[in-house]
Amino acid sequence: MDATDAKILSALQRDGRLTNQELSAMIGLSPSPCLRRVRNLEAAGLITGYTALVDEKACGFPITGFVRIRLTNHSDETVRRFEERIAETDAIIDCYLMTGSEDYQLRVVARSLDDYEQLVRQTIQKIPGIASIETSFAYGVVKQSRSLPVLPEKR
Repeated sequence: MDATDAKILSALQRDGRLTNQELSAMIGLSPSPCLRRVRNLEAAGLITGYTALVDEKACGFPITGFVRIRLTNHSDETVRRFEERIAETDAIIDCYLMTGSEDYQLRVVARSLDDYEQLVRQTIQKIPGIASIETSFAYGVVKQSRSLPVLPEKR
């Protein structure tokens, strides 16, 4: 990835709805080579898709919780079942496999504390192999970015 590719990625992260004409003008490249570079970035897996960013609160999800999970054991079956159930639960927005004392960290959204309680009781606690669940709730956001700091490769 060179400096031009980095400019393309930065611009598309800011606004994924840019037309090729707008993007090419923004980065100082004619439309055909610009489109070719975008297609190459897609083919190489650097661009994995395009999506709309949706405001969680405006969509009725004012509660954000960070849930730390420790499993009873790390057998293939326990991990597989846990990860499958997490992947199919829409209210769980992110799931990270962690180092340290907890095995996973989830980011969940809920319409209310009652809805969060239902998520825990009806879904998370019913997954076999969970030793502990610990939750912290966010009461504000200082920074939330979905853009990576894109830099060209050093040579």
